[in-house]
Amino acid sequence: MSLEQKIMAELKNAMLAKNEAALRGLRAVKAAIILAKTAEGAGGELKEADETKLLQKLIKQRKDSLEIYEKQNRPDLAVKEKEEISVIEKFLPKQMDEGELKSVIGRIISETGATSAADMGKVMGFATKELAGKSDGKTISEIVKQLLQK
Repeated sequence: MSLEQKIMAELKNAMLAKNEAALRGLRAVKAAIILAKTAEGAGGELKEADETKLLQKLIKQRKDSLEIYEKQNRPDLAVKEKEEISVIEKFLPKQMDEGELKSVIGRIISETGATSAADMGKVMGFATKELAGKSDGKTISEIVKQLLQK
């Protein structure tokens, strides 16, 4: 079952349950899928990797908005962003915790022979490919910096 089919099924359930938070999140995902499928050169189909990137992008946008709303003391808007994040995260693969990330990134560092912060780009290239969908780029970057500074 494709992501679009899962979203449509969940959308029906959310409509029947009159769940506004789920409806907002699911409609945002549906709109993003339609935009991606109709984009120039997309060919009307999305690969699983593209779907994962799309979901991560949507979550990142909401986390950025959440941060702004919290700084501006707008809890009403912050709650909406948190609700949408939780709805969208259901469709992503299980996210790795910090311990798992450190072990995988540590292995990547040893495999690439990276020794200093100057090698960060090389490590990030391998890490983002291997950890696609399992963690966001910001977290991966922070852990790579930590491990290369040791």
